Amino acid sequence: MPQLKYEQIADHLRARITEGEFGPGDLLPSGRDLCEQWGVSRATVIKAMDVLRNDGVVVARQGSGFTVVETPVARPAGRRGVGPRVSGGRPFKRLGTPVEEPPPVRVRDALQLEASICALRRDRMVLLDEGDPFTLVSAWFPPDIAEACPRLAQHGPIAEGTTRYVTRETGRAPVRATDTYTTRLASARECKDLGLPHPSAVAVTLHTAYDKDGRPLVCEEGVTSGDLWELTDSYSMES
Repeated sequence: MPQLKYEQIADHLRARITEGEFGPGDLLPSGRDLCEQWGVSRATVIKAMDVLRNDGVVVARQGSGFTVVETPVARPAGRRGVGPRVSGGRPFKRLGTPVEEPPPVRVRDALQLEASICALRRDRMVLLDEGDPFTLVSAWFPPDIAEACPRLAQHGPIAEGTTRYVTRETGRAPVRATDTYTTRLASARECKDLGLPHPSAVAVTLHTAYDKDGRPLVCEEGVTSGDLWELTDSYSMES
């Protein structure tokens, strides 16, 4: 299905932000300029900006228009579904520099990789409202995705989100996901990053997203202190 005009505008601005043309806090082109450039009404531009705002990419500044967010949001691993990134999203910070290395066995199996194959790992710390650590997330991307999406290997957040970026670069959107929940003792490094005493019990979410052909796009391992992790399901019991 061809994209609607407001979707084209939103994706165009996402790409310019991701490629670094507009950085955190930068003012985006005015509504008037976008109307003239795209030959659309102001209502169409506003709808495009609403998409970007709901995805946590831009914020409205009274009297000046829209700027790129200074503090992007991300969701913990698992239970993604559909909807804007700001729904369930929290502030986060990147940890270290992305690195290619052999993934753990569970991740390797989820990504359908052979034992000798490396994957690209990106780490982030999702934060509580007070700025304290909430969930340590390691996102693992298979080689075909990493090769097609070079910005995944660069330091710093991707304002549009890795899911949007991967979809835009590869044309492969996530259509199905599997989440597996387990518990274990945290490693020394995980305890240090999460500010926990060693040893400590943690809850682990393994989230794997697949495209329409069943090929994995990413596998995320989210590690959360047992004191903070909670899962609530609401469902019908009607026959």
